[in-house]
Amino acid sequence: MLTLMDECDAINAENCVLKDGVPSWKRKKREYLNEIPISKKLEIEEKTHTLCQELDQLKDFMNIREKEFSELKSESPDLKRRLDSLVSENNKLHE
Repeated sequence: MLTLMDECDAINAENCVLKDGVPSWKRKKREYLNEIPISKKLEIEEKTHTLCQELDQLKDFMNIREKEFSELKSESPDLKRRLDSLVSENNKLHE
């Protein structure tokens, strides 16, 4: 179960990095757009829109994963107790 918790922590950290990076990414995009021709700007805006949609999908996916990990994390102590109980019963049967 330790690996599940580690993976959950890693996903939470990655999610925070994504959320923290968006404002600086938007600022850099504005600075870059001021330096290029209009035709290129339109092309970049289309790509940016697509990337924003993909980022939203990734955020949704991350939220779903966080919810599932949270549910698994809450279930893990009960499952561990049941596993320990079954192992104990099994050991008693083989004694």
